[in-house]
Amino acid sequence: MFDLFVQFVRDTFNDSDGFIPLHEPRFTGNEKKYVNDAIDSTFVSSVGQYVDRFEEQIRTYTGSSYAIATVNGTAALHMALILAGVQRDDLVITQPLSFVATSNAIAYTGATPCFVDVDLDTLSLSPEKLAAFLDAHTEIRDGHCYHLASGKRISACVPMHTFGHPARIDAIVRICAAHQITVVEDAAESLGSTYQGQQTGTFGLLGTYSFNGNKTITCGGGGMIVTNDEQLGRLGKHLTTQAKVPHPWEFNHDQTGYNYRLPNLNAAMACAQMEQLDGFIANKQQLAGLYEAFFQTTPYQFVQQPANSQSNFWLNAILLSNRQERDAFLAYTNRNGIMTRPAWTLLPSLPMLSHCPHDDLTHAQYIEDRLVNIPSSVRLT
Repeated sequence: MFDLFVQFVRDTFNDSDGFIPLHEPRFTGNEKKYVNDAIDSTFVSSVGQYVDRFEEQIRTYTGSSYAIATVNGTAALHMALILAGVQRDDLVITQPLSFVATSNAIAYTGATPCFVDVDLDTLSLSPEKLAAFLDAHTEIRDGHCYHLASGKRISACVPMHTFGHPARIDAIVRICAAHQITVVEDAAESLGSTYQGQQTGTFGLLGTYSFNGNKTITCGGGGMIVTNDEQLGRLGKHLTTQAKVPHPWEFNHDQTGYNYRLPNLNAAMACAQMEQLDGFIANKQQLAGLYEAFFQTTPYQFVQQPANSQSNFWLNAILLSNRQERDAFLAYTNRNGIMTRPAWTLLPSLPMLSHCPHDDLTHAQYIEDRLVNIPSSVRLT
C-alpha cells in the first residue's frame, strides 16, 4: 500500500522521479516586480508603502479593524499576549499539539503554558475538555480566573488552528468569557480558513498569522496581528516600532518597545502573495479532494475539514493504525523521495515544558502516535 501512495503522489504532482517536498512556496505573480520596486524605492527596512499595503490587504481580507505586520509569527504571538495583558507568573492555557513557537511566545512573557487536550476531529483545543478543566481546577476571584493548585492567575487562552483546520473557536471564546480569560488565536497556519463563515484569527480579542517559508503564502518570514480593539491596535503598532514617539528628529521612547516590524522588502513579496491567496487555497482544496478519494480505498484515515468549517488545507494529513505503522510509512516515503513528517512532539514532553501543568492528554497522544503530514504544495498546472 505504501508503494501505491508514492506512485499516487508522483502522478498527482506530475513528477516521475524527483524529490517532492512537504510544502514549497509558489512565486508565480508579482513577487519579483514588487521586491524590485521596494529596492528601487530605497525603503527596504520597516518603513515603506508595501508594509502599509500588506496591512490593508489583511484588514480587508479578514474583516479586522487593525492589522500590525511583524517580523515573524512568533513575534506576532508574543506581542499579542503582551497586548492581552499576560504577565510574568501567569498561566496561559494552550494545546499540547502545536509547534513549539506557541509555547515559546508564552514563555517570552514570563508566563507558564498550561496544556488542555485537543479534539480528534479538529486536532485543536477541545471546548469540552477546556470547560471541564476550568470547572474542576479554577475559581473566579476579583474578576480573574485562578488555578487552584498553583494559585496562579490564568490570564489568556491560546487555541491553535492545527494544520489550517479551524478549532471550534466560538465555543472556546464563550467558555473563556465565562471564566474571565482572554482568547488570543494562534492562526499561524490557517489564513483563509473559516469557521461558520468567519475568518480564523478574528474570534478572539487578538489573532496572529505566520508567513514563514512553508506557509500557504509567504514572504520569507513575517507575521501579523489582527484585532478590532482600537486601543490595542494602536498600541501594538507603537510597541512593535520600539515604542518611538513620533517627532521629526528627536529619539523619544515612552516605554519598553520591540524591534518587531516587518521589513518593506518582505512586505513587497507578501503583497504579491496575497493577490494569489484565494487561488492557492482553491488549488489546495482540490488536492485535498484527490487525497480524500484515494484514501477511501485504503486502511488509512484522511483528516478532513471539521464541521461548519472551510479549511485552507495548509498541510494534508492521514492517521495510521499505530506508531509502528506510522514510523514504517515515514521511513518508506522519505526513502523514496516523498517528504512526509509526523505531528510535532507533544509540548509537555519537551524538557523545558515538562514542569508545566496539564490535564489528561489522551487525544493528543493518539494523534501524535498516528498522524503523518503528506505533500501539500500548491500544484503547478
